[in-house]
Amino acid sequence: MRLPLGSQVKNAYWRLRSGRTARASHFAADFREEFPSQYTGRAAEIFFSNEAEPIHKWLHYLPIYDELFSPFVGRDIRFLEIGVFRGGSLRMWRQFFGAPAVLFGIDINPNCAAYDGRHGQVRIGSQSDAGFLKRVVAEMGGVDVVLDDGSHRAGDQRASFDTLFPLLSEGGLYVIEDMHTAYWPQWEGGLRRPGTAVEFLKQKVDEMHRHYAKRGLNTPNAMPEIASVQFFDSIAAVRKRKQLPRRHVIVPPIAPEQP
Repeated sequence: MRLPLGSQVKNAYWRLRSGRTARASHFAADFREEFPSQYTGRAAEIFFSNEAEPIHKWLHYLPIYDELFSPFVGRDIRFLEIGVFRGGSLRMWRQFFGAPAVLFGIDINPNCAAYDGRHGQVRIGSQSDAGFLKRVVAEMGGVDVVLDDGSHRAGDQRASFDTLFPLLSEGGLYVIEDMHTAYWPQWEGGLRRPGTAVEFLKQKVDEMHRHYAKRGLNTPNAMPEIASVQFFDSIAAVRKRKQLPRRHVIVPPIAPEQP
């Protein structure tokens, strides 16, 4: 997809400013027999045993998936993956979560419609289209977990988050992966470039603490619905949960000193 001229100019500026950055091709590797012994756990077992639709994953994501998603295994969670590729990841998540999970994938590529109904439901549309995203979530009956493995472009990542995070259920989890693109100008990235997923989520850390930065916000109605912002290499997870006003208390109470 060709970017607007303004975006091309900004990317060119950040390309000059960033200098020579790494590329995805610098990290590519053919499958080697030692890989399965280096990565263990539920996600790794499913990934390395795959002989069906292709799954494309960075290997260091596998233990992160176990850490983030294991609490949902066997439950009837509603899981939305942005980015279908060749259908293999939906198959992976079906095996990972189990039969009770409601799995939906979205992709802008109409060819991905061929994977609808195999291991989950697939809907075709843009991750930056708020109306489309809301319709998909309504069809799902709500959403508990979102995994953004879509375009990896900063603008799309922000647009999806802005629409979907408010729709998450209480205790829901919003995960953005492939955030290394936040440092690559061709993906609207660059070190400390405003608007990237990394910089955007740094602001969410400030939002999570806003009641300390400004008086009058430590009230039930003003507390943010952000329980945590967790950063890994190339992955971030934001937990949604309504927060109580902050109080510090001594238990048991200390009697006041007698004059």
